[in-house]
Amino acid sequence: MKWLFAARLRPFVLLAGAASLVLNLALLVPLLYALQVFDRVFSSGGSETPVMLSLASLLALLLAYTMDTARGRALAWAGRLFDERLSLTALSSLLRQAAASGRADHHVLRDIAQLRGFLSSPCIHALFDAPWLPVYLLLIGLMHPLLGVAAALGALCLIGLNLLTERLTRERAAATLHAARDADQQAQALTRHAEVIVGMGMMGPALASWQSRQSTLLDAQDRLDAVSRRLAATARTSRQALQLLMLGLGAWLVAGTHASPGIMVAATLLLGRALQPVEQLICSWKALVDARGAWQRMQQRSAPEPASNIVMPVPNGELNAESVVFSATPGRAALIRGLSFQLDAGESLGIVGTSASGKTTLLRLLLGILKPQAGAVRIDGADVTRWERSAWGPCVGYLPQDVQLFAGTVAENIARLGAVDSHQVIEAAQLAHAHEMIRRLPQGYDTPVGDAGAALSGGQRQRIALARALYGDPRLVVLDEPSAHLDAEGEQALVEALKTLKLRRVAVVMASHRPALMQQLDKVAVLRDGVFDALGPATAVLARLQPVSRAAMPATLQPVSLRPVSLSMRMAA
Repeated sequence: MKWLFAARLRPFVLLAGAASLVLNLALLVPLLYALQVFDRVFSSGGSETPVMLSLASLLALLLAYTMDTARGRALAWAGRLFDERLSLTALSSLLRQAAASGRADHHVLRDIAQLRGFLSSPCIHALFDAPWLPVYLLLIGLMHPLLGVAAALGALCLIGLNLLTERLTRERAAATLHAARDADQQAQALTRHAEVIVGMGMMGPALASWQSRQSTLLDAQDRLDAVSRRLAATARTSRQALQLLMLGLGAWLVAGTHASPGIMVAATLLLGRALQPVEQLICSWKALVDARGAWQRMQQRSAPEPASNIVMPVPNGELNAESVVFSATPGRAALIRGLSFQLDAGESLGIVGTSASGKTTLLRLLLGILKPQAGAVRIDGADVTRWERSAWGPCVGYLPQDVQLFAGTVAENIARLGAVDSHQVIEAAQLAHAHEMIRRLPQGYDTPVGDAGAALSGGQRQRIALARALYGDPRLVVLDEPSAHLDAEGEQALVEALKTLKLRRVAVVMASHRPALMQQLDKVAVLRDGVFDALGPATAVLARLQPVSRAAMPATLQPVSLRPVSLSMRMAA
């Protein structure tokens, strides 16, 4: 995703670089202070010179503090901008991926958070200071060539240790990341199936499966931490040893009158300042490797398709499927094989079929959640996959088979997490014939539903979700097993809602196992292995199905004797 925001981050990076320049120049003043004190103040014995030098050094340190703070703020702003710009795009792609396949890479948001944290960490500051190493070595060499050679050799040793750190930790860091993701995915999977695990006494095996992955993670972390600790300790000890060697070499030069005491002290302090960012990089190498891995993973992720800038008019609800072909996995048999039909505004179509015949897949194609490999689904002639989702949302209502409500109130759920318009919320509930049921709740429309609607029964969740699907003025309503959790009262309310939608000229497509509901629709299609066995008026198709098995129609569906209808026929009312 760097092609999206690298230009936006550049000003903050340049500001941090400029602050680093002034910071490192300001930090040279205390070193010059030490040089002057040892070489001039001790020999002259004056009192005014130390005062002026001390005042200049304090001002330089104040400037260094200001620049260090400014650099930190600039990098923190860069991290915030990075997060703000990428998080929404990443979450949008995550939701699309989860809606289409049921699976999503939940680690993308963690990668963004990791990069944001890295941009405000000491490690990034060390990266800005490390390029000053040659400048410091040059200054030491100007003080005395022998000191410069010794400093350069010491710097090469630390740089070599840095390269060794990269080599020894690369594979271990990758193994740790893989084990962490494996353990996290297992924990998420167990959480999703908590009801089954607890209800069927599977807690022991479930915990054992996670503990096995967690043990693998801890072992990988131990191996990585062991190497990182040894290398970090080596780096700290090496820097201290190099400073001692520099001090000893300087003392030898002073004793031989080849250098002054000020040069000895200044060179030692300057070497410490030069090697500090190199040591810091070694000590925080794991954070650097993690950030680099997160950045590489983000670059490898596909960029989201740009949304259309054309604002489409509110559709009438004329739905067309044109030779739609869809396969969930490339190279495998298609789930939907060349389906075509047309639905006028105000018409309704029921989809029946055996399990795995492609009913839910077809509904997702009609909504634009899935994109066909061939053909197209159009509403009023416009491809539903090309609609901008925020403009498409008010035009469509969807009741999925697995009803999930959001944590919040009943009104907030019906309003689709937007601003609650009391008039539209109540209108949607009345259209779904759920108004009286909601009024009987403890706090009415202000009743909290709990996480995923846990505070409500299955039937209550389904009726509230139906009201959510009918919120606003949708022109296409798609219902997937809308009566799965309904009692007799709820099913009758659904029947009345279908009649009202018919009067409002709203197109309805519904997959259901209930013949009583199918009788309320205009058309019924029998779906088998991704193709229509039959398509025609509801009364005719239902009459030809096996009467004995109507209550369980998809499970025992027999070949239909009705003459197959052309799949490209226009579905007249």
